[in-house]
Amino acid sequence: MSGAWPILVLGSKTDDGRAQPVLAARLRTAAAVAGRRLGVPVVVSGRGEADVMARDLRQAGVDPARIVAEPLATSTNENLEHARRLFPDAGGFIVVTSNYHARRARLWAWHLGIPVEVIPAPTPRAQRRDTYLREVLALPHSAARIAWRRLVARLGR
Repeated sequence: MSGAWPILVLGSKTDDGRAQPVLAARLRTAAAVAGRRLGVPVVVSGRGEADVMARDLRQAGVDPARIVAEPLATSTNENLEHARRLFPDAGGFIVVTSNYHARRARLWAWHLGIPVEVIPAPTPRAQRRDTYLREVLALPHSAARIAWRRLVARLGR
């Protein structure tokens, strides 16, 4: 695939088959992005979330033929790795995630060598404290995992 980059929407919590507020905000943002980038595939990625995400995007008016469900990923790096496997010839991805999560998504994309443009969705006010507190731990954890992977790869040469 060449030309326009696929849109990759990163999953988040669902409950009883419904997108919770953080994921709902991502999906609203993704629907708006998809409306501006007609004909571009939209990958919805996340174990337990991809089907809910696909359904909600269809209900938001995104053409079902454009939606590609990736139901296996359980982490940010897996979202990116699996999307790359689905579209190996894509020059990069338009990644839709929450604003608090944008740095970590960029970090993993850099590590994996996948060019991205990150489009941040707003974090609903009621979820801000918990999501930002989680990210304070998750970002350094990801950085440490990446450093470890790079060290192991270097020593393995």
